[in-house]
Amino acid sequence: MSSKPEQKETHQANGAVLPIVPVDCLTSPDRGQLVEPSDFLGPDGDGVEVVVLESRANAKGVREEDALLENGSQSNESDDTSTDRGPEPASPLKETSFSIGLQVLFPFLLAGFGTVAAGMVLDIVQHWDVFKYVTEVFILVPALLGLKGNLEMTLASRLSTAANIGQMDTPKELWRMITGNMALIQVQATVVGFLASIAAVIFGWIPDGHFSIDHAVLLCASSVATAFIASLVLGMIMIGVIIGSRKMGINPDNVATPIAASLGDLITLALLSGISWGLYKELESKAYVNPLVCAFFIALLPIWIIIAKKNAATREVLYSGWEPVIIAMAISSVGGLILDRTVSDPNFAGMAVFTPVINGVGGNLVAVQASRISTYLHMSGLPGESSETAPRKCPSPCSTFFSSDVNSRSARVLFLLVVPGHLVFLYTISSMQGGHTTLTLIFIVFYMTAALLQVLILLYIADWMVHWMWGRDLDPDNFSIPYLTALGDLIGTGLLALSFHILWLIGDRDSDVGD
Repeated sequence: MSSKPEQKETHQANGAVLPIVPVDCLTSPDRGQLVEPSDFLGPDGDGVEVVVLESRANAKGVREEDALLENGSQSNESDDTSTDRGPEPASPLKETSFSIGLQVLFPFLLAGFGTVAAGMVLDIVQHWDVFKYVTEVFILVPALLGLKGNLEMTLASRLSTAANIGQMDTPKELWRMITGNMALIQVQATVVGFLASIAAVIFGWIPDGHFSIDHAVLLCASSVATAFIASLVLGMIMIGVIIGSRKMGINPDNVATPIAASLGDLITLALLSGISWGLYKELESKAYVNPLVCAFFIALLPIWIIIAKKNAATREVLYSGWEPVIIAMAISSVGGLILDRTVSDPNFAGMAVFTPVINGVGGNLVAVQASRISTYLHMSGLPGESSETAPRKCPSPCSTFFSSDVNSRSARVLFLLVVPGHLVFLYTISSMQGGHTTLTLIFIVFYMTAALLQVLILLYIADWMVHWMWGRDLDPDNFSIPYLTALGDLIGTGLLALSFHILWLIGDRDSDVGD
């Protein structure tokens, strides 16, 4: 430039007077490059240094600089900052079928053996006095085992998504997520455990018309204590698993939910059996123990509510996350009623050992799929946003299982794990003489048919439900898994009971289904 540049005003910054130059003078016509400082000349023909300040570093209150920098000279640093978030979350979506299967296989088998152990425990404790004389405890079994799915798997899914999208990268964020979520699940466990005991009393009273206040208080104390202690232990395990999997470079979605179930069923059932047995023994001599236990855990509720309310990540769930866990508890209780009516018949007592297995495997697999789909959707935006990844219409079975989509690929992998997994679990039960069941060919065929049908239905419902909830501004991490695991309990128990009845009717006495 040979003429004097236009300078409209100057501004004081850091003790130096710097010229403020119009945007057109600073940028080239395409607005993509800054004009070299040497192009500017002062009034006497001397060069004037034009200082362009970074928008993020010097936006403390000067409107002239802000407007100049925001409209005319967006720095490379600002561009980089706006695009930094993508690479990390995208990694789970690049998995192959082999890598998905490899990561899921070990936790799936571990979880399966946990359900086998739970089945063995149930096969033993069904003959205890408390299960014989307070048969409503059977109704609590699927409800409390399902509570593990409703709370711990939801916790695992929430934390997996948070880890995958970078919300647990700093120690402060990690501690905030841990304390808020642990307090939240204690609130949910206490309330839902109390409601589960009420449902058990009602479902036990309706068929027989018999009600005992002592048994009702026993069920309440057993349910609340079991739910609270199990959620505390499993929640701590979950947090450790997710932190460890991130450090090892493993997608938490593939391992967190199955490991949540690996010890979940066993711990929950063992706690329910032990606590209910101990409280039943105290029923005659120390009747005040049962209401005291119930009151103690309920009295802790305000503490957990205050902690959960202080955390923004859990405050919303504390207010709006009750519908799924309560409805899921009711659905699981219907499955418990089916279990109660079936195993109470001596002809079908052998069903007890298989119920936690078929329900646990189905719930574990569908929880993995729901968690993966939810993470996939979170990478594309926020719940309720219009996106091609969140169709509102009911998907076709072909798109769920046979498309090239990454979620369809994982659905195929999870479905293919059903038969080999159940064969291993059935052999384990048979070798340990659980339920005194002989594995005949016709029994295996009926059992596998029920298991495959259960998982097929659950995976399809998960594909529809997660997208449906996302399109209606509901976070699937908080809402989908409770419904899916509860449906898994109901469908699994119903199909298994139906299989045992058919086997009995066609006279497959060799399998000793009623022994």
